[in-house]
Amino acid sequence: MTAPAFDPTDPAALTVLAEAHWPEEGDGDPPALPGFVLSPFNPLTAAVAGRCLTRRHGTRPAPAEVGAETAVVLVSASGDRTSAGHVRQTVAAGGRPGPLLFYQSVPNSVVGHVAARWGLRGPVICLCPVGDAAAAARGEAVDLLRGGEAAEVLVVRVEEPAGEPPTASALIFGPPGTG
Repeated sequence: MTAPAFDPTDPAALTVLAEAHWPEEGDGDPPALPGFVLSPFNPLTAAVAGRCLTRRHGTRPAPAEVGAETAVVLVSASGDRTSAGHVRQTVAAGGRPGPLLFYQSVPNSVVGHVAARWGLRGPVICLCPVGDAAAAARGEAVDLLRGGEAAEVLVVRVEEPAGEPPTASALIFGPPGTG
């Protein structure tokens, strides 16, 4: 049996339960994130995810029944350009990158950090789509919800476009009609 066809860009396919962005009015740099160095990618991920989860669930950790059924999807078409550029330059100059850069170069490191702090025990997925990142994120959320792997999906998107300030957004999706 195949799953019914759906259009992941169709607003009726999902309900937005909470939303957050970085920057929002009054934001400067995101708070430093212990264990992560040099790059804004990981602090942005944690800050926007925390902001969105707070808007949905108040203080951390999320209620146990919610945490058990919350998936986290990190989406970035650009990835962590700052860390990658630093490693590239260090190696080209004959140096050795520090161990924290190795750790933070794996995107699920920061997603695992967020999940642990908030008590989220659902699936953790990281995507680097070639095409439309928003459609890929929505499609993954729909798949997780329709497949019964999650009751809510936190989708975090972080981009570091070349020559521009990094930005982040987070949405918590639920099935149609939830709230």
